[in-house]
Amino acid sequence: MTAARVLVVGLDPAKIQGWDPEPVQAALARGQARFDDHGIEAEWCLVALDENPEGAIVEALTREDYACVVIGGGIRKHEPLLELFEKAVNLVRRHAPDAAIAFNSGPEDCADAALRWLR
Repeated sequence: MTAARVLVVGLDPAKIQGWDPEPVQAALARGQARFDDHGIEAEWCLVALDENPEGAIVEALTREDYACVVIGGGIRKHEPLLELFEKAVNLVRRHAPDAAIAFNSGPEDCADAALRWLR
C-alpha cells in the first residue's frame, strides 16, 4: 500500500478539566502504533474546547492533503458537542473535499476506521 496520509481530529485529553488524561494518551499511542504498522502517515489534531477548536481543525486540514479524516468519538458521541461535530464534518467537506470522512469508536481503532476508506 502506498503511504496514505490521515488526519485524526479529537479532543485533547490533557485539556479536559477533571479528567485523567493518561489512559487516553496511552490509547492514542497504541492507535498511532497501528497506523505505523499499516504504513499510514497519521497526524493528530487534538483540540481544546476553550481554545478555538474550529480554527485548529481548519489549520490542520489546510496544512497537508489527506486521503482520510477520522473524527473521534469524543467529539461525535458526546451530545453537548453535537454542534462541534457538525462543524468538524463541514470543515472537512470545505477544506479537504477529496478526503474520505471516517469515524472511530476509540483512539485505538483510528487506523481501522481509516482503512475502511483507504482500500
